[in-house]
Amino acid sequence: MQRRFLVTGGAGYVGSHLVAALAARGEHVVVLDNLRLGHRAAVPDGVDLVEADLADAPAVDAVLADGPWQAVFHFAARSLVGESMARPFEYLTENGSVGIRLVEACVRHGVARFVLSSTANVYGNPPVVPIPEDAPTATTSPYGESKLMIERALFWAARIHGLRYACLRYFNAAGADPAGRLGEDHTPETHLVPLAIDAALGRRPELVIFGDDYPTPDGTCIRDYVHVTDLAEAHLLALERLERGSITCNLGNGSGHSVREVIRTVEAVGGRPVPARLGARRPGDPAVLVAASDLIRRETGWTPRFAALTEIVRTAYAWREAHPDGYAS
Repeated sequence: MQRRFLVTGGAGYVGSHLVAALAARGEHVVVLDNLRLGHRAAVPDGVDLVEADLADAPAVDAVLADGPWQAVFHFAARSLVGESMARPFEYLTENGSVGIRLVEACVRHGVARFVLSSTANVYGNPPVVPIPEDAPTATTSPYGESKLMIERALFWAARIHGLRYACLRYFNAAGADPAGRLGEDHTPETHLVPLAIDAALGRRPELVIFGDDYPTPDGTCIRDYVHVTDLAEAHLLALERLERGSITCNLGNGSGHSVREVIRTVEAVGGRPVPARLGARRPGDPAVLVAASDLIRRETGWTPRFAALTEIVRTAYAWREAHPDGYAS
């Protein structure tokens, strides 16, 4: 008998890769997405798409009533830290409050498993790097706070109603489906890897490096990059881990890469220079953000298959070359 899964935000970047992985396993998948940030073309053939907003409570209830559901995977969210600082109440409402209402609706409809695509932003400016799961949560943005709101709701849903959940915290999703079916298509684009690739391909102005006087080997910020396919696999493994109880864990490669290192890798992979200029620091940018992932590796056996930065960039580069206009191509 096919298992049935609901994926919110399943037409988006990370969510679509998880949907493809579930569909490849022969599972029955339903995507709930308002397509404001996602793309209809990112939903594979044979996967049902319900175009609706999570804030539309009757629509969400109607979908959940059409169960039973093995689990709900929750990806739908606004995710720009800078934008959240300018529009805090939109993030706290659209991510946090709406996410909590989704958890409550899942409890009412008897959903027993919930996997949250969370963020390592909940740690704020951590005192220890790589960041362990027991580091204090001290988020410094409404975006991080909105994810933490959902995490706390899941804690109480588990304690009071028995819902089992996995909260997966990570920083920088990167790369694209190795088979070329899916990739990164944001408007506007804010992620370093596709920005550097588009600069190399002449599709945008020169890349801006925000500061080169940080206490790092080359002076530029260091971040943790995880291949999007590996993130999808981690969500599947976390689901199976719920048979032994709830879990909150980080997803990371355990080592970071600087902005200049990413630029050099894009140049090496594509054989083209990345035009770049130095800009001022962005307020609040920590020098190093890397998440430890010892817990999920120990609990599930998760091992990233595309851990090398070269592999991450190679798949992203192939997607951008083949899809110059993203999914509109």
